[in-house]
Amino acid sequence: MNLTRLWFPLLALWLVAACASITGDIRVQTESDPAIDLGDYRTYSWLGTAEIVNDPYGNWEPPEFDADTEIRALLNRELRRRGMREVVSDPQLVVAFAAGINTDVFEIVENPDSKMYTLQNAPRAALVVVLIDPRTRYPVWVGTAVGDVKAGRTPDEVRKRIDYAVTTMLRQVSR
Repeated sequence: MNLTRLWFPLLALWLVAACASITGDIRVQTESDPAIDLGDYRTYSWLGTAEIVNDPYGNWEPPEFDADTEIRALLNRELRRRGMREVVSDPQLVVAFAAGINTDVFEIVENPDSKMYTLQNAPRAALVVVLIDPRTRYPVWVGTAVGDVKAGRTPDEVRKRIDYAVTTMLRQVSR
């Protein structure tokens, strides 16, 4: 048996498992106006951003990491991949996003030893992206991503999680 044939599939499986462990908790949903073909939009501009982060312990955003800049860059990349370009005036779409964290979320978990239920802190982070038609002032597409917040993530891990959320969200925007 040729070991190379076995090695490559195992390596691929390991890489997929490694990515899933970093992003496996992230849930992405999108919704668009069924009467609108997003492929018809070719230009966009930015409405602004909102970061609603109450993170006194640095669990969500490591001190050397700027989530706002990272999200904007990833959205620019994904919109360009879909044939859109950023303009200063008269855009066909306006892009807005908000990122937030709630460190006071609790969930009920079962203690495996005692079989008793207890509350456990389970902070959640969310990202919302909205594409708005400036002529009607109505959203034509909305994407959301929600995931767990874990203490001590590196900037690279946070970047990969945000990249996964943005890429998965924008996959559902037509070319």
